[in-house]
Amino acid sequence: MKLVKFSTITLLALILSACDNGQAPSQRGTLVSIAAQGETSQAPDVANLSVGVVTEADDSKKAMQDNAEQMDSLMKAIKKAGIAKKDIQTSGVSLSPRYHYQRDQKPKIVGYTARNTVNIKVRELDKLGTVLDDLTAAGANQINGPSFEIGEPGPVKAEAREKALIDAQERATIYAKALGMKVRRIVSISEQGSGGMPRPMMMRGQMESMKDSASTPIAPGETTVSVNLDLVFELE
Repeated sequence: MKLVKFSTITLLALILSACDNGQAPSQRGTLVSIAAQGETSQAPDVANLSVGVVTEADDSKKAMQDNAEQMDSLMKAIKKAGIAKKDIQTSGVSLSPRYHYQRDQKPKIVGYTARNTVNIKVRELDKLGTVLDDLTAAGANQINGPSFEIGEPGPVKAEAREKALIDAQERATIYAKALGMKVRRIVSISEQGSGGMPRPMMMRGQMESMKDSASTPIAPGETTVSVNLDLVFELE
């Protein structure tokens, strides 16, 4: 686990002396607004990949047929690798013409390019390198990724949230002591957007061949989850 990193403190002192709906004036107090961030790091356990097949042919039908055959082989390899159906999703299928350009002439279609891409999740990271090699051997010639994530981020976020809260409380106490006061209560708490910040080894681009002697090396690193809190304390 890494140490907590905290954002810049925003200190706002307001003296309350207004009446509320005709009732008695509220007790005078000082409000302190503090922004805190808590961070927790953990090794990811899920890898996201985009894998696909790109084929070319002189006519559109041939390009699509070749692509379908090669994609069928790839899908079988994905399932053989133990990827669950819920972790396989088609992200795009396309067919586009290829043009030949000549000066002072209209572009001429000289062939077609077909693409079929799926997004997959690999939940056994120790097998990720082997999975990449197997998919390439099965016909994948376009691979993007991986990006890493924590499959169950709830407990990690809870820890980061607690760190942010403790830091804010400690700083509120420091301000109160410096002013000769004490913390009376927390007036409000709001949580800003939070999420994971992966630090993966990125591999992006087309892959035509791989060595058979060893599997593709992968370094998942760590994923940092952060939570940002805005708290308002009342001092007395």
